[in-house]
Amino acid sequence: MSEFLDAVQNIPLIRYALLAGIVSSFTFGAVGAFVVTRRIGYIAAAIAHSILGGIGAAIYFSRVYELPWLTPMLGAVIAALLSAALIGWVTLRAGEREDTIIGAIWAFGMATGLLFIHYAPGKAVSLESYIFGNILLTSRDDVVATVVLGAFVLTLILLFYHKLVAVCFDEEYARLRGVSSKVYYLLLLGITAISMVLMVRLVGIILSLALLVLPAATASRFSRRLWVIILLSIGLTLIYNTGGLAISFQLDTPTGPFIVLVASLVYALSFLAKKVVQKR
Repeated sequence: MSEFLDAVQNIPLIRYALLAGIVSSFTFGAVGAFVVTRRIGYIAAAIAHSILGGIGAAIYFSRVYELPWLTPMLGAVIAALLSAALIGWVTLRAGEREDTIIGAIWAFGMATGLLFIHYAPGKAVSLESYIFGNILLTSRDDVVATVVLGAFVLTLILLFYHKLVAVCFDEEYARLRGVSSKVYYLLLLGITAISMVLMVRLVGIILSLALLVLPAATASRFSRRLWVIILLSIGLTLIYNTGGLAISFQLDTPTGPFIVLVASLVYALSFLAKKVVQKR
C-alpha cells in the first residue's frame, strides 16, 4: 500500500485517477439507486453502448474538419443524451416496444462508432480504452469534466428529488398529485445518460452498467428507503473505486475489471447473506 501512496504523491496520472474515482462515486451511487429502483438498467446499458457512436463521430469530424473542441467526451455526452431522449420519446409517445428501440439504439451506436473510428484519418484509435476502460489514462481535463458533470447531475437530483422518487415508486400516484411523470422520467434518463459517460473512462462501455447497478443493488438488500440506499450505494462505490484502484495497482491488474469483479462478489455475498437471514 505504501507504493500506491507514493505513486499518488509523485505520479499525476495516478493522482488524477484517484480523484476521478472519488468524485464520480457520488454520482454513480446516487444515480444507480434511482436506476435500480425504477428498473431501467437495460436502458442504461443501451445508452452506454450508443456512446461509442458519439465518440467515433467526434474523433472523425474533429480530425477531418480540424475541430479541436470536439472531444470524444463531448461526443459521448451528445450521443448519450440523444439516445436517452429517443428511447424516452419512443416509449412514451410512439407506442413502440422498449426492447425493440433499445436493441436498435444499442446496435446502431456500436456500429456507427466502429465505422467512424475506422475511417478517421491520422493515427489509429485504441478501442480498448473505451470498451474496457482505463482509469489510469485519466487526465486533469477528465477530472475537471467529471467534477462539472457530476455536480450538474447531483444538483438536478437535489432539486427534483421528491418528484424523481414519486416517478420511481408510484408513477400513477405522481400523476394524480399533478407531477408530470413523463417529464421526470425523461429527466431520469438524462442524468443516467450523463452518468454512463463518466463511467466509460473508469470501467469502459462493457462494464459500465455493472458499476452503476451493483452497488445500488447491494445497498437495496439492507434498506427500502431510497435515501438510505443512495448513501449506502455511494459508500460502496467509494470503497470499490478507491480500494480497487489501490489493490489493482499493487497486483498490476486492469483496474476496471477488478473493480467490477469485487462489486459482483460483494453483491453475491449480500444475496446469500439475506437468504440465510430469511431462513432463521
